[in-house]
Amino acid sequence: MRAVVQRVKKASVSIDGKIVGKINKGLVILVGVKNGDTERDAKFLADKCVNLRIFADEAGKFNLSALDVAGELLAISQFTLYGDTRKGRRPSFVKAAPPAISQPLYEKFIDYLQESGLKTATGEFGAMMLVEIHNDGPVTIILEATNGNSHLI
Repeated sequence: MRAVVQRVKKASVSIDGKIVGKINKGLVILVGVKNGDTERDAKFLADKCVNLRIFADEAGKFNLSALDVAGELLAISQFTLYGDTRKGRRPSFVKAAPPAISQPLYEKFIDYLQESGLKTATGEFGAMMLVEIHNDGPVTIILEATNGNSHLI
């Protein structure tokens, strides 16, 4: 599983002009699921997101997590995170898991985020969405979980 995590002042997601999820200060988490991902990866990635220290303390250092600042979370499914652009000009999405696999793992990821106690909003799996992000910093981090472990991208 892969996540692009953005620290935000506020964010929202709309479908057909209607806001279906919105947050104030917190994290927007764009989530992609690849073939072979497991529930263990979903749990690991959710834990990593809520505990990621990318909020500034009183000295201006990245020492606080979403949990520490009572941040809010907006999780959006995004299979395009597994777009492979090494060959040609159109991305290949063969590494992205099909909906029958990715939707349950995305939903499990959301369950794990909610277990943190933080307000968690979502988009709608598979829908065309408009995501409005007020990136704070900007701060954007890319995370990946494979077999319940993380590695750098």
